[in-house]
Amino acid sequence: MKSLNGVKFAEMVQMGSHHLFQNADYVDALNVFPVPDGDTGTNMNLSMTSGAKETQAHVQEHIGKTASALSKGLLMGARGNSGVILSQLFRGFGKFIADESELSAKKLAEGLQHGVETAYKAVMKPVEGTILTVAKDSAAKGMSLAESEEDIILLFEAVVTEAKASLERTPDLLPVLKEVGVVDSGGQGLVFVYEGFLAALKGEALPEKHADNSMDELVSAEHHKNIAGFMNTEDIEFGYCTEFMVKFEDGKRSFNEAEFRTDLSNYGDSLLVISDEEIAKIHIHSEEPGKVLTYGQEYGSLISMKIENMRQQHTDLVGEGHKKAPVAEKTKHPYAIVTVAMGEGVAELLRSIGASYVIEGGQTMNPSTEDIVNAVRSIGAERVLILPNNKNIIMAAEQAAELLDIEAAVVPTKDVPQGMSALLAFNPEAPVSENRNAMSEAIKHVKSGSVTFAVRDTSIDGITIKKDDFMGISEGKIVVSDMSLEHVTEELCRRIVDADAEIVTILFGEDVTKADAEKLGSFIESLNEEVEVEIHNGKQPLYPYILAVE
Repeated sequence: MKSLNGVKFAEMVQMGSHHLFQNADYVDALNVFPVPDGDTGTNMNLSMTSGAKETQAHVQEHIGKTASALSKGLLMGARGNSGVILSQLFRGFGKFIADESELSAKKLAEGLQHGVETAYKAVMKPVEGTILTVAKDSAAKGMSLAESEEDIILLFEAVVTEAKASLERTPDLLPVLKEVGVVDSGGQGLVFVYEGFLAALKGEALPEKHADNSMDELVSAEHHKNIAGFMNTEDIEFGYCTEFMVKFEDGKRSFNEAEFRTDLSNYGDSLLVISDEEIAKIHIHSEEPGKVLTYGQEYGSLISMKIENMRQQHTDLVGEGHKKAPVAEKTKHPYAIVTVAMGEGVAELLRSIGASYVIEGGQTMNPSTEDIVNAVRSIGAERVLILPNNKNIIMAAEQAAELLDIEAAVVPTKDVPQGMSALLAFNPEAPVSENRNAMSEAIKHVKSGSVTFAVRDTSIDGITIKKDDFMGISEGKIVVSDMSLEHVTEELCRRIVDADAEIVTILFGEDVTKADAEKLGSFIESLNEEVEVEIHNGKQPLYPYILAVE
């Protein structure tokens, strides 16, 4: 096969998506910590399914247009770190081949390489030994072979072979994978997608579902533990919300979105640039809106201009405070906070201290980029702060913030205690950038603890853990494990409640009684007589206790 068109590519997408769907449970199993965090397969599957659905609805012979549909579907359906990275891989691929009616082997390889570059740029501190590495190594193999190989099937066979080899090397790059004896779950998910692509190219049936008879031996590393989310905007306060459109004109400066975005970033923050062949739409917060508009004129005529003094807006809003009307009322909010939680009681607590909208989700079901965007839009806010309350939702939240047409920022909360602390630091009179900074600072002063149970036997960080044991987790690290819930919880409290603790908040789960929680409160007071203990029925699943220490 010397060329690849959009119809065949759409078939590849469908088979890649279906193969991942068939093996999502296996990918989840690789990602069990053994904390119930086994959701990489679920997240990647939901992301890829969204991409496949959009692709199927917009199949064209022109492969650039078909790839654009895949990119859009993945972007809106992206969930979790690996799902968002997957969306970025095909976003870069789609942008590179946008004008191609069909692909040669060399163009296909170059498209894969551009996808890798886009994905790496999306992560502030890329970690090797993850899906990024598998994508990078396999794309590099394709680029090397494309110098001499014109057959697309042979080239992609080599890409898949290298992806599998790279996957097997991930434990050598990420020590925690080697410690528990598994490969990277996100990388495995990408291999399943590529295997489906190859089967479609060759006109063969999908590979058999991965044997899962060894599932009980699989545990995972929290491989995305060190993967940072998407880049935050610069921590600089700018006063003028500037929005306009540029209609490109012949004879003016040639438009390059990357160059345009880089140049505009020098004038402010909260920058959003969306463009097609004829028009670019720009949103930016700047101290010098005149210079921004002048720069835009270098590319064409300006239309739909709007400049608002945000300082004056905030002055006018003094005294209105933060709205807490039910979402169903769709009241116009000058400011809103969207957050994520699991458990009816936890959600109610977050609403009581300032959350405008609580998305149901968390450890075992991450909301997608689209879920977050829809939640924000349902409120009708003029500006919004997003608190993900889970490290695996931060990237989707950052991506959602970029897609919104209002001022939006993400406070990178990794758990509910951090979300609570951030909410209490919110100032309805302050600009978004100032609130983001203050709330991000506040989360540094709360210690988080939680108790959950192990889903399989393992040994990690020197601690032997048996299936169904309870585990005490402090700041994301397992510090104690035992069959006794009381013993584990008390030992965890000894670790996190010190002489400096002033307030300890206990959120007890759906399998714990109030009497048990009150007994724990008395134990905490015995550790520090000066500490104030607050007890709330969080009704959260999976976690008997969630603790916040301030």
